[in-house]
Amino acid sequence: MNKTIKIYIALLVFLFAGAIAIEFSREQPINWNRTFNETDKIPYGTFIFYEQLNNLFPESHIKTIHATPYEYFDALYNFDDSIYNTSGTYMAVNNFSGLDDVSAQELLDFAAHGNDVFISSNFPSKNIQDSLGVDIKNDYSFKGKALLSFANSGFKKDSITIEKGLGNYYFTELDSASTTVLGYQKFDSIRHINYVKVEYGAGNFYLHLQPVVFTNYHLLKKNNKKYAEAALSYIANDTIHFDSVNKIGSDLGSSPLRFILKTPALRWAWYLALFALVCFMIFNAKRRQRIVKIIKPNENTTVAFTKTIGNLYYETKEHDTIIDKKITYFLEYLRREYFLDTQILDERFIKNLSLKSNKKEDTIKRLINLILQLKAKRHLEEADLLRLNKAIEAFYNK
Repeated sequence: MNKTIKIYIALLVFLFAGAIAIEFSREQPINWNRTFNETDKIPYGTFIFYEQLNNLFPESHIKTIHATPYEYFDALYNFDDSIYNTSGTYMAVNNFSGLDDVSAQELLDFAAHGNDVFISSNFPSKNIQDSLGVDIKNDYSFKGKALLSFANSGFKKDSITIEKGLGNYYFTELDSASTTVLGYQKFDSIRHINYVKVEYGAGNFYLHLQPVVFTNYHLLKKNNKKYAEAALSYIANDTIHFDSVNKIGSDLGSSPLRFILKTPALRWAWYLALFALVCFMIFNAKRRQRIVKIIKPNENTTVAFTKTIGNLYYETKEHDTIIDKKITYFLEYLRREYFLDTQILDERFIKNLSLKSNKKEDTIKRLINLILQLKAKRHLEEADLLRLNKAIEAFYNK
């Protein structure tokens, strides 16, 4: 082993040691991501809620679903007798339900057979909303704390006040013949319905629109757990089918380096190894590289390629993909042009964009609301694409 190789190895070892020392010495920041993951102990995980289900339902058996509701319940359906080989309550707590239409229909069938479905989400599946005759609206103009209370006077002492992680989703339309109001949320003096029970077939749907109350952060605050207990008191002591955020294969990805890149220490080690390899190649290429002939660069066909790909998506009616990319490029434009953080598209973001772009706040609010609606919608159509394109082009041109 020559002296040069020894120097490279020593440098690489030094870089690895330095990276490890920095990684273990620095203070880990608090992760405020809203994962609603039952294995996460971060503020907006649901580890405590999931662990306490056995205490809340001592006579129930907790079954965790790691597949889609359709895959899970369809396997338990007896087609000969037209009944399910299980009973109880399907339970899901998440920011957005993320249910596909097939799974939504499976839950409707499950409830129709005399079972219950409890969903705490800012925006339950549109398919379920339509089937139950309810409609939900989101208002960005709310400020400050929210008072969460119940319609049942027996739960008057279980009301709580929260201020972090809130959304102002509420019911605007209900089918009075089959719906019972269970709870409210109140910002300032404005009160809206945020918790209902809807009869469906022989069973019931419990729709709750403030899922943050079931996260670790809020369950550990004061006596907030009493609200969660009261909200779940409507559910019978039968089998609880808990829908896990961790679906089988959902977090594996396709990259051969997925495990390395997912772990911070290994990720930095990989980057340092690549950096060391590049340095090795540069220092060795100075003396050994042959003369490189001048080659005329290829023409820039980026625009033509982009048009071709766009036409391909449009002709194959992949409107979901086009809309997703248009939203991504538009938000990148806002970050680059106006130096705005586009992670949270709230009222403050709308005001800042209006000031920096010198455009009317109402126009921007309509555009941002449209983007959020399309991101939450499961199946997009050509009409949605045309609406989005028209709104974005109007923003560019005004």
